Amino acid sequence: MKFGMRKPSLKKRIAAKTSIKRQIVHRSGLKMPKGYGWLRNPKKYAYNKVYNKTSFDIFKVLKKIFK
Repeated sequence: MKFGMRKPSLKKRIAAKTSIKRQIVHRSGLKMPKGYGWLRNPKKYAYNKVYNKTSFDIFKVLKKIFK
């Protein structure tokens, strides 16, 4: 598990936006309401919950500083 600052990755950022799986789910209307991720994949939901509480994005920090 990652603690602290996350390293930004342009390659991963682009891959997340252009993935085939994401496009299929988005266009077929199979999206679940916000907050229902635990229904679709409980293990991934638990991991992401802990990960997002223990790490932070450097771009969000910079945005708060220069706002």
